[in-house]
Amino acid sequence: MKWSEICIHTTNEAIEPISNILHDLGASGVVIEDPLDLIIEKDTMYGEIFELDANDYPEEGVYIKAYLPTNSSLGETVDAIKLAVNNLRTFDIDLGENQITLSEVDEEDWSTAWKKYYKPVQISDKITITPTWEEYTPKSKEEIVIELDPGMAFGTGTHPTTILSIRALEKYLQGNETVIDVGCGSGVLSIASALLGAKEIYAYDLDEIAVTSTTMNAKVNQVDQLIHTKQNNLLQDVHMNVDVIVSNILAEIIVRFIKEAWDNLIQGGYFITSGIIQAKKEMVLEQLEDQGFEIIEVNELEDWVSVVAKKK
Repeated sequence: MKWSEICIHTTNEAIEPISNILHDLGASGVVIEDPLDLIIEKDTMYGEIFELDANDYPEEGVYIKAYLPTNSSLGETVDAIKLAVNNLRTFDIDLGENQITLSEVDEEDWSTAWKKYYKPVQISDKITITPTWEEYTPKSKEEIVIELDPGMAFGTGTHPTTILSIRALEKYLQGNETVIDVGCGSGVLSIASALLGAKEIYAYDLDEIAVTSTTMNAKVNQVDQLIHTKQNNLLQDVHMNVDVIVSNILAEIIVRFIKEAWDNLIQGGYFITSGIIQAKKEMVLEQLEDQGFEIIEVNELEDWVSVVAKKK
């Protein structure tokens, strides 16, 4: 079977919304080629994530590559992708170059070549994320290993926004909490919460693929009894009393459900948000404070920001 690779030259800000568009329109796998990964110091605190070739990367911006079956509807699908991507400008999302190219690849080449991008990586003091096909032996009894299949949805969990979220969960989860994961994607934050001691996690995502992916990855990590997945629009019609709400999505989406997050948190509960670019940091902080949240921490990694807020 022949596959077509669609390559979108865009910005870091546009990675998550464009990835969602590609998944919604039938892409089988997404690869992000970000030149920032090339300049991460090799001797970092937690080690290298990728084996990279600089020739695969743009000088500015990022490449988002996805794979579509080469069939009679390919042209219509590509047109739909272009339209949806261009519509992101209505949300003030910078698309950068916004150049889209198409090329043909063999299924066998695609199905194995993309795996070179993903290796086991320790992303926090306790947690290591490893692809399911990699053999990995924990370095200590305290190390927590999360196995993910990035072919399901939304990458391997090693994006800076995910790392920031997991480090916050590791710091603020003490055990026995109830957690809501808004926009669960591959389920990595729900799984991390369970392995860090949360007693119950509710994982919501509007995308059916993400809900399926979270369910499957939860089973792989043997925490499916603790994680309740559901297709849902943010916190719409959710009425609970939980200890922690975590959400790794765009800043423009976070501010839409700050009131619902407040209503679902217990007094003293934490709202952990990530997926925020520098330019949108103040907007998120202002709206959190307007709702009554106390800002506990603002953390940054590369061009991304995470905020930990507390219901006073």
